[in-house]
Amino acid sequence: MSETEDRLSSASPAVAAPGRRSEPSAPPSGQERAALGFAAVALFVAAANLRPAIAAVSPLVDRIRADLDLSATAVALLTTIPTLAMGLCAPLAASVGRRWGLQRGVLIGLVVVAVATAARGLGGATWLQLCCAAVVGAGIAISQTLLPAVVKTRFADRAGLVTGIYTAGLGLGGAVAAGASAPLADALDSWPAALASWAVLAVAGIVLWSAAKGQLRLAHIDGPKGPATTGLPWRSGLAWRITAISAGNSALYYCELAWIAPLLHDDGGLSEARAGFMLTVMISIQVVAMLGVPVLLGEREDKRLGLAVTTVLTAVGFLGFAFSPGTGTWLWVLAMGVGHGGLFTLVLTLPVSASRDAAQAGRFAAMAFFVGYACAAVGPVVVGGLRDATGDYRLAFGLLTAATLLMLLPIARLSPRRIEKDRRADA
Repeated sequence: MSETEDRLSSASPAVAAPGRRSEPSAPPSGQERAALGFAAVALFVAAANLRPAIAAVSPLVDRIRADLDLSATAVALLTTIPTLAMGLCAPLAASVGRRWGLQRGVLIGLVVVAVATAARGLGGATWLQLCCAAVVGAGIAISQTLLPAVVKTRFADRAGLVTGIYTAGLGLGGAVAAGASAPLADALDSWPAALASWAVLAVAGIVLWSAAKGQLRLAHIDGPKGPATTGLPWRSGLAWRITAISAGNSALYYCELAWIAPLLHDDGGLSEARAGFMLTVMISIQVVAMLGVPVLLGEREDKRLGLAVTTVLTAVGFLGFAFSPGTGTWLWVLAMGVGHGGLFTLVLTLPVSASRDAAQAGRFAAMAFFVGYACAAVGPVVVGGLRDATGDYRLAFGLLTAATLLMLLPIARLSPRRIEKDRRADA
C-alpha cells in the first residue's frame, strides 16, 4: 500500500477491508457530532457552487441568442463547454489533491469557479463567455472530483446520507440559479451581470470551507494518487460500469438544465417566466429527492432497485416532455424531479460504496467524471442540433428517453457479489 493510501486508510477507520466485517465504532460525542454537522454544512455550501454557472444560462437562452445572434446549437455550447471541461480536467483534480491535499484542493476549485464566474460580467462577447465557461468547468472538475474522497475519508459510515447532502447542495444551487437569473438580468439590465453575480455564492463557499478546516480534518490527507489518465482504472470492469452510468446520468442532467425551460416555452406554450419557474420547481423537487431517497433506502449494500426505479421515473418524465409538454406538465415535472433527484444521489454514491478505500473512491470518481462528462458534453449540443433540424424537441427528448432506459443494463450488473468479485480482480 502506498504512503498516501496508508494515511487515508488510517484516517478512515470505518472503512473495512474487502470481505472483512468492521468493528462497531463508539457513538460520537456531542462535540464530535457538532464537528461533523459543521463539516457537512461546509460540504453542502461548497457543492452549491458547482451548478449555478451552468444552470443560470437556461432561463437566459432567448436573451443570449438574440443578443449574440446564435442558433440553438451554438448557444448549447455555453452548457457543453463547461461540461466538457469538467470531464477533461477531472484527472487534474488528482494532481491537485496529491500536491495540496483534499482541503486545499477543493478550495482551489472553488476559487477558480469564483474568478471565472465574476469574469463573465466583463462583457457579452461570445469568445469571453465561452472562455469563462471553460474555466468554470475546470474549477468545478477539481472540487467535484475530490468530494467523493472527502466523503470516504470523513463520513465513511454515513456515505449515503452525506452524499445526499452534498448532492442536494448541487441541486439547490442549480435551482436557485435557474429561478433567480432572469429576475437578476431584469434588475441589472444585463444578462452578463446576472451570470457574474453567482460569484458571490462562490465567495461564501470559499469562506465557509476555509472556516471548517478544523472540523473537516483533511489538512494532511492527500487526494487520490495518479495525476493523469494513466492513473485511472482503465482495466476495471466495475469502474467502466460506474462510468457508463455516470455518463448517462450527467448527459441527462445537463440536457435538462439547458433545454427543459426552452422546451416548455417553445413547445408547451408557457411564458419565459413560467417556464423558468417550472424548471426551478423541478430542480427543487430533485433536491428533496436527493436527500429523501438515501434516507428511505438507508445504507443498503445492493443499490440496484433504487437505481432502477429512479431511472424508470426519469424516463417517464422525458417521455412526457417529448410528446405532451403542454398537458400534464406537473406530472412530468414530478416524475423528473423525484426520479432524477434520487438517481443523481445514488449514482454519486457508487464510487464511494463500490470502492475499498478513499484512494480507490477518488480514482473511480476521476474516471467517471473524465469519461462521463466528456460524453455528457455532447448531449446538449445534440438536442440543440435536433431542435434546429426539426423545429421542435420531440425527437430529441424521445432519444433522451431511450438513453435513460439503456442505463438499466449496467445497473443490472451491480450486484454486491459481482462488485466484490471485481474488487478482488482489481486488487
